[in-house]
Amino acid sequence: MFLPYSYDKAKPDHFEYKPVAGSLSIKVGTALAFSSGKLTIASGTTKPEYISMTEIASTVAGEDIAVIRVGDDTVYETELSVASSGIALGAKYTIDANGEKITATTTSGVAEVVSYDGTTAGSKVRVRF
Repeated sequence: MFLPYSYDKAKPDHFEYKPVAGSLSIKVGTALAFSSGKLTIASGTTKPEYISMTEIASTVAGEDIAVIRVGDDTVYETELSVASSGIALGAKYTIDANGEKITATTTSGVAEVVSYDGTTAGSKVRVRF
């Protein structure tokens, strides 16, 4: 999951409510982006626009969910989805298929590493988008 870790400026003071695509499993901290007018999971090389503040086992198309907008001045904490012995500060990584963690792939990555605690799967990583 991507949760705000620190802010360079003022933190957001409210949630926004946006429509979501149907049949998605969303957790608090899931990365989301618009596709065809509805939020869907941001994975791979898709840069997230929002982070979910809602947990739903299966969404209904068009229902509004609570989200926060992704900001350039925000550092988000997540985890490595797999071991990454070559992880490096400043490198940009892709997002896993669930929109919850970063992968070890840097080709067309969107999550820039600003710090990390380890190189094994599950290690904490702080990123910017």
